[in-house]
Amino acid sequence: MANLQRRNPSRYADPWRDLFDIDLWGNRAGNKATSLPAVNIGENDQSFMVDVVAPGFKKEDFKINIDDDLLTISAETKQENKEAEGKEYTRREYSYSSFTRSFQLPDNAKADAIAAKYEDGILKITIPKTEQKPKASKQISIE
Repeated sequence: MANLQRRNPSRYADPWRDLFDIDLWGNRAGNKATSLPAVNIGENDQSFMVDVVAPGFKKEDFKINIDDDLLTISAETKQENKEAEGKEYTRREYSYSSFTRSFQLPDNAKADAIAAKYEDGILKITIPKTEQKPKASKQISIE
């Protein structure tokens, strides 16, 4: 117990500072760490399924791109709380959220038939499979 030290012994509990220093997600304000939405990836005989858990976004906030077999999912949203004019504020809230996730598509993914749907805070992406051709194998002779 003697080895335990307080990080800042001169700091007194200030409920107002703590209230304003913690955002709604429990992170400290000003924290540079980014959080990415959870992604669940599944597969069956016909397709791959990618579920991105991203509540608070709208369908229009998302962009899904494919470039050279790289699937990129991104979203961006901005919110501003506008109040009646003429008031002086001690604090005013603005919100900006964005993320980008990229995934390499497998060889048997049919990139031109990908479908996406956003409902109940989950972006569901379905990637159909193509019939995978076996890779050629042969014996190489040494000269």
